Amino acid sequence: MPISISIPTLLRPLTQNQKRIDIEGATVRELIERMESQYPGIRERLLDGAEMHRFVNVYVNDNDIRFADNLSTALKDGDNVTILPAVAGG
Repeated sequence: MPISISIPTLLRPLTQNQKRIDIEGATVRELIERMESQYPGIRERLLDGAEMHRFVNVYVNDNDIRFADNLSTALKDGDNVTILPAVAGG
């Protein structure tokens, strides 16, 4: 069973305007690489070199990956991943 990924509005042009996509992957990094193979250009919007962009937040089942194993966070069938651009303002 694949991992369900919620796609933010800013990235939807890369996913044919899909709000949710299903991809298989054992870790968040592998998930992003597989997303890139199906939706070219998405990796550069999420990663800064080998790390997550500092203004992109990723959650696995509502848990922030920064407080887990970051890009090495393990995934299992049926997990839900949410990608959120950070919001700043004042």
